[in-house]
Amino acid sequence: MPPKTRPHPLTSDFVRDQLALRAVTANTVRTQPDGDYVLYWMQSSHRFEENWALRQAILHADRLGKPLLVHQGLDPTYEHANDRIHTVIIENARALHARAERLGFRYQFVLRRTRDDDRRVVDRLAARAALVVTDRFPTAGIAERTARFVQRAPCRVDLVESHAVVPSGAFVKEEYAARTIRPKIAKLLDLALEPVEERPASRELSDAIWHSLEVDRLDLDCVDVAAEVATCEIDHSVPPVPFVSGLDGARARLRAFCDGALKDYAERRNEPSDTEGSSRLSPWLHFGQISPAEVVRTVRAVGYKESAAKFEDELITWRELALNFCLRNPNHGKLKGLPDWVHRTMEKHKDDAREAIYTREQLEQAETHDELWNAAQREMVRTGHMHNVVRMLWGKSVLLWTARYKHALEHLIHLNNKWALDGRDPSSYGGIQWCFGKFDRPWFDKPVFGVIRPMSLARAREKFDAETYIGMFPR
Repeated sequence: MPPKTRPHPLTSDFVRDQLALRAVTANTVRTQPDGDYVLYWMQSSHRFEENWALRQAILHADRLGKPLLVHQGLDPTYEHANDRIHTVIIENARALHARAERLGFRYQFVLRRTRDDDRRVVDRLAARAALVVTDRFPTAGIAERTARFVQRAPCRVDLVESHAVVPSGAFVKEEYAARTIRPKIAKLLDLALEPVEERPASRELSDAIWHSLEVDRLDLDCVDVAAEVATCEIDHSVPPVPFVSGLDGARARLRAFCDGALKDYAERRNEPSDTEGSSRLSPWLHFGQISPAEVVRTVRAVGYKESAAKFEDELITWRELALNFCLRNPNHGKLKGLPDWVHRTMEKHKDDAREAIYTREQLEQAETHDELWNAAQREMVRTGHMHNVVRMLWGKSVLLWTARYKHALEHLIHLNNKWALDGRDPSSYGGIQWCFGKFDRPWFDKPVFGVIRPMSLARAREKFDAETYIGMFPR
C-alpha cells in the first residue's frame, strides 16, 4: 500500500487512536467548565509542528468551546541548569514566538531568573484553566516536576507523549532488547508516520484574557539571550556552544545530512573524525524542536534505501527502546535497572584490580592516561557533542577506572547530563546503561567487565582514524 499523503483531520479516528496510546489522565479532578482556556504547558516538546500534546490540547479546547494558551517556562532549578542548556531553550523560544502568530497560537515564555523569583506561575495559570495538557517525558526532571504539579492541580491534567514515532503506549511492558521491540515497531511504523493536519484551536484567546494573566513574559522580540542567561542563577561554568537552535536549524542540519552523508551512512557513521558522517540531530530531537516523524519522512524521500534503513534503526528502534526503558523502569538511572545476570557478574568481579582509578574531577578534566578517551571527553565539553562510536568506548572505559560499578554509572550520568547538548534524555540513560549490559547478552568472562560486553580503546585505534580524531581535540 502506498504511503498516505493527505493529512488526517485532527478530529479523525486515526488521531483519536494515536492519542489513546500516547495520553494518560494524571489525576481524578474534573474539568472546570468555567475556566477561561485550555492550558498547554510545554515542557519537553518545544515545537508547534507534529506535537501530540498540543494536538490533544487543541481537541480539548474545541470540545469545550475554549481558547488555547501555550505556556513555556524556564527556571534555574532543573538538573544541571547551565548557560549551555539555557541558551538553547531561550533561542528556540524566540523562534517559536516568531512563528506563533502566523500559526494561530498564543504563546508565552516566562524566565525565572533566580530561585527566589515567582515559583507559582503555572499554578496561577492552572487556576484559570478548564483543563491542563502537558508533556509526558520520563527524564530531565520533567516527570518529577509534573507529578508535584498534578498533586495540587485544580483541574484535570493530561500527560501526552510526543517523543516517539510509534506511540509509547503500544508497548505495555519493559522491552528486553532491540531485537524484541524492533519487529513490534516495524508493524506499526508506517501507520504512525501518516500525516495529520496542523491547525490552531477554533477559538482565539482574547486580548482581555491575555493581558489579565499575572505573568512576567520575556520580551522575545528584542531579547539579548546572552545577557538574560548571565542574570540567571545557574552554572555559568558550562558555556554555550555554536548551535542553531530551533526548527530551522534542525531542518538545515537534516537537509545537509540527506544531501551528504546519508548515501554512505553505513560506512561513514563509524568514523569519528568525519564530522559530517552522521546526522548529529540528537540535540534538536532531545529538546523536541523537530519531530522524529518528520526526520524519517524526509530521509525516506531522498532514497538510498539501505542507508535509510540503517539510519531508521538508530533513530527509531534504539531511541524508542530507550524511551520504553525510562518510562517502564523507575530505576533507569541506577544499577537496579540492569538485568539479573549483570548483577551476578558485578558481584563476582567487584573486587577485581582496576588498571587505574580516577576521580570524577579527573575524568571531567580529561586527565586520564588514554588520549583517545580524553579527546572524547574534550569533544563533549567543548562542543556539546560526542560521536556515538567513541561514546561507547568512553562509557565502557570508566567501568575499568572506578573502584565500584556504582561510581562509574554516577560519573557517566553526571558528565553526560552536564556537558552534552543531548544529555538528560532517555537515549542518554539507555546508552549509558548499555555500557553496563542493558539490552545486551552475556559475553566471555573477563576481569572487571565480567560477562558484560568488553570494548578496548587500544583495539579501537585499528578500526578508525583515532589519531586524526585526537588531533581535533588537543589539550
